[in-house]
Amino acid sequence: MLLAFSWAIVLCFVGFQYMREKEYKSEFLNAQLQQYNHHLLGAVEEGLPYEEYIATHDKPFDKLRISIITLSGAVVYDNTISLDSLDNHRNRPEVANALAKGAGYNIGRQSASDGREYFYSATRGERVVVRTAIPYSSTLRDLLEADWSFLVVMISISIAMSILAYFTTRRLGKDIERVNHYEAEQEKNRLKRQLTNNINHELKTPVASIQVCLETLLSGISLGEDKRQELIERCYMHNERLRRLLNDVSLITRMEDGSALISKESVIINEIIDEVAEELNVLPEEERLTLHTDFSEEVIINGNPSLIGSIFRNLTENAIAYSEGKNIYISLLENNDKMCRIRFEDDGKGVEPEQLPRLFERFYRIDKGRSRQKGGTGLGLAIVKHAVQFHGGTISVTNRPNGGLRFDFTLGIKNK
Repeated sequence: MLLAFSWAIVLCFVGFQYMREKEYKSEFLNAQLQQYNHHLLGAVEEGLPYEEYIATHDKPFDKLRISIITLSGAVVYDNTISLDSLDNHRNRPEVANALAKGAGYNIGRQSASDGREYFYSATRGERVVVRTAIPYSSTLRDLLEADWSFLVVMISISIAMSILAYFTTRRLGKDIERVNHYEAEQEKNRLKRQLTNNINHELKTPVASIQVCLETLLSGISLGEDKRQELIERCYMHNERLRRLLNDVSLITRMEDGSALISKESVIINEIIDEVAEELNVLPEEERLTLHTDFSEEVIINGNPSLIGSIFRNLTENAIAYSEGKNIYISLLENNDKMCRIRFEDDGKGVEPEQLPRLFERFYRIDKGRSRQKGGTGLGLAIVKHAVQFHGGTISVTNRPNGGLRFDFTLGIKNK
């Protein structure tokens, strides 16, 4: 067992070093292409005739394929392949990385246009993306291969180091595990204490109001029918608030402590949004907002229908209660085999920038009196965040340029 463990460490270390060397060589090759890309991009951005630049300036490699691509993915120049045979390149890995991060490269991807394998490097400018590509050849393959003599030396050193490291780290690993477990338990207990304190605080106001109303009704004081009805309605309103608070607390606790017990199934996001639209239509006119959707395709994820519904319903209720806007916009930004990215917006007044990072905190309210008047529990956006995280996603909030809040969140497609 000990020998097998030691060899596992050796092989992992050597494999890592092997990949590191290949990655270093790939990055070095990419750096040469990126330098050429930047020079060509400068000529394009300055409005100079880039075809003349390509023809008159030295290239870092022979048979270099050069493409100029708009930010929308259309190819406007290619020195190797006819433009008529080229489709949109926005989703090419190297182009997508360049659009997202400014630069990107891809090793050994087969071209959809001519069937050849290339090493691609792409650089984004203000208006276009410049992409260069080197056709794969035996010379290029040898250049990117790791040095085996280096690996032999590394294997010898690694064997000795792995044996020594095993004995010295065995005890340390157990100590670190105990410390991490202790810290995780402490943080979990702190959050539970904080939640309990917040719940106690939130319960005081409705319980006190209910008690005052009931004491008045039971005191025998002569009250008019209108006053009696007002006290009963006030009791009912506060009771509803308590019921919503307990349901919300139960939902958050279930997601935190029993996520493995929450069932999952195929959920069609479009149907959830249709249900939200139907619920909006039956609201009183003064509370009703107009829902605009932009879902170009059906989106199916593996998740819990109730939790996914809570994401859209809580965001909608938040917009109705606090945005003071007239419209809600739900858009599909991205949908692939790993995740979908969705945007939820309202056209209200938004919030102050310094308050944005706290919107997902439990019981955080921008206007506490107004929030309670609207019947909010202060847990709606916290539930949204937990539900998104339960489905392997992330969520962020910003102010829209034209007013209102913008929530961008992802949901994992394969989250089994």
